[in-house]
Amino acid sequence: MVTFALQALPETAAGWLDLARNAEEIGFEALNVPDHPGSCASPFVALAAAAAVTSRIRLRSYVSNAGVREPLLLASDVATLDVVSGGRAGLGLGAGHTPAEWAAVGRVRPDVNGRIDHCIAVAEATTRMLAGDGLEKPRPVQDRVPLLIGGGNTRLLRWASEHADLIGLSGLGRTLSDGHRHTTRWRRDQVDAQVELCGDKPVEALVQRFEVTDDGGAAYSAYAKEADTDEADLVACPYVLIGTQGEIAAKLRQVENRWGISRFAVRPPAIEGVAGILRAGH
Repeated sequence: MVTFALQALPETAAGWLDLARNAEEIGFEALNVPDHPGSCASPFVALAAAAAVTSRIRLRSYVSNAGVREPLLLASDVATLDVVSGGRAGLGLGAGHTPAEWAAVGRVRPDVNGRIDHCIAVAEATTRMLAGDGLEKPRPVQDRVPLLIGGGNTRLLRWASEHADLIGLSGLGRTLSDGHRHTTRWRRDQVDAQVELCGDKPVEALVQRFEVTDDGGAAYSAYAKEADTDEADLVACPYVLIGTQGEIAAKLRQVENRWGISRFAVRPPAIEGVAGILRAGH
């Protein structure tokens, strides 16, 4: 069964609460809030507000930068969210690719190995605290708060395959010099390799482009030029979903058949398209 999560940020109070209600009513499995301190809203404040107007949808950071978030504070935020949501919180963690966020807290961004070491250490410490070692109150409602690890590093994926509950793949690779944009890993062999590293753990693909159109061929061609990548890779990979609702549903089945990926995270422009796919029972 294909499930969708919605990655979004609040802009106004009313708009955010309406979005949360609508996402739950449509059938989104989770509401994900990005975590880039200094350039976006606090995920845990936003998710707590969403918890007050929903009852089913799961709520998680997507993903918190382990380089600028202390384990005790992370554990406290997540445990509090779990309490106020009645046991719907999730913890999303990543190694932290944005240099500006490290600099803002007075830290020099380590090299890749250093960031992976730190991310694993923060994940281990935070999950330990959530399980009761070092965090007396609040205690989470869930016996185990689900851990999502987002990233593409080989060593991090291997660790996540043993310790995480869900692994988020974005199809993004090395951070470019601007500190924000990335190379892509959308070739079929690259997706094969990353999924293999995830072992038996469920994988959620972050969709970078979702477009409902009657001319999928032209849209794929245009996006291939924009992204400077091979069109055939876009047509096959799980990170780009373009076409009619029926064609997108067919691609979802193809992705699941090849890679076992049945979870997808999308952004607000995809809401109506996802709603149509879910209504049609694809």
